[in-house]
Amino acid sequence: MESLLIGINIVLAIILVISVLLQKSEGGALGLGVSQDNFTSARSVGSFLTKFTSIIATLFIVCSIAIVSISRDELRETQSVLEKQEEEDSNLPQIPQSK
Repeated sequence: MESLLIGINIVLAIILVISVLLQKSEGGALGLGVSQDNFTSARSVGSFLTKFTSIIATLFIVCSIAIVSISRDELRETQSVLEKQEEEDSNLPQIPQSK
């Protein structure tokens, strides 16, 4: 289950990066803003990309939280390294003591 969620999380991250890169800049950074000729079409595409990006970002965050909660449950079931070492030592044959 955890590996499936990690795979979904990777795909969501790639889609999120692509959707952010497809959006047009709203600021005047380097003068590459939206021109007045494409104002109406750019506005509708921008609105769709903004909604799509927010949905993908929400799914990414929910998936990340699910991965963390699943991995924390698995960590609680395991023993510490010292407890495992003590169990292994008790299973080994003992060296006879000289008198």
